[in-house]
Amino acid sequence: MNILDNIIRDKKKEVTLKKEYLPVQILEQMPSFERHTISLVKQLKNSKAGIIAEFKRKSPSKSVINNTANVEDVAIGYESAGVSGMSVLTDEIYFGGALDDLVIARENCKLPLLRKDFIIDTYQLLEAKAFGADVILLIASVLKTKELKQFSEFAKSIGLEVLLEVHNEEELQRSMMPSVDMIGVNNRNLKTFEVSLAMSKQLASKIPNHFVKISESGISSVRAIQELKPYGYQGFLIGENFMKTEDPGESASVFIKKLKSSSNSSKGGEFKR
Repeated sequence: MNILDNIIRDKKKEVTLKKEYLPVQILEQMPSFERHTISLVKQLKNSKAGIIAEFKRKSPSKSVINNTANVEDVAIGYESAGVSGMSVLTDEIYFGGALDDLVIARENCKLPLLRKDFIIDTYQLLEAKAFGADVILLIASVLKTKELKQFSEFAKSIGLEVLLEVHNEEELQRSMMPSVDMIGVNNRNLKTFEVSLAMSKQLASKIPNHFVKISESGISSVRAIQELKPYGYQGFLIGENFMKTEDPGESASVFIKKLKSSSNSSKGGEFKR
């Protein structure tokens, strides 16, 4: 069994238990459930930087990343830095997250919030809406095509945007559908956890332009974004690069300033593939 298999096995147990102590009827009565969501798609299309900054305490590949940062400070810091959206890890066992992190982030910023977790049941979509998310992540490598269709259509029906995550061309070709808003190419192999930007570059031309293209994982430098922008990427999900520092919000601010400065200095010449 690889890491991903273990995560999905434990996630199924977790969802079964949650359904018992927090039934759907209660989720639908929570204040955030009727809230109008904020569009990450619009934010990315109107942003020159396109940074989606993540709150993540740990990961299976890096163990503890930051166990002292609190969600409130990071959310405020990210918004002040000018990020386009915030990704919040809600998996507890493997990433040290919690749904309460989503609630706290929602209370402290007006950014579009992505609930980043391993979605395997429509219950989790209702959970995401009830706890303040605007966007949900669907991972092609853990879901069948019919599940991707079912979950993405259900998410749209309750006002959530959908980010589809793929790792290779096979996943991409079987997963593109009208109920998906954004396609994220994960540069990290979920089975080995190795990282390479090559996959984002390889798949870019195969993603139709009506999808917002996002590159995920392994982006730790302005240069990486400079390399990817000519391929049509408008969003860049960055987690460990900010979270491994003492002040993630300030780190995001410095990064975005460097990115904007670099973009301004490059005007008059196009980056080429």
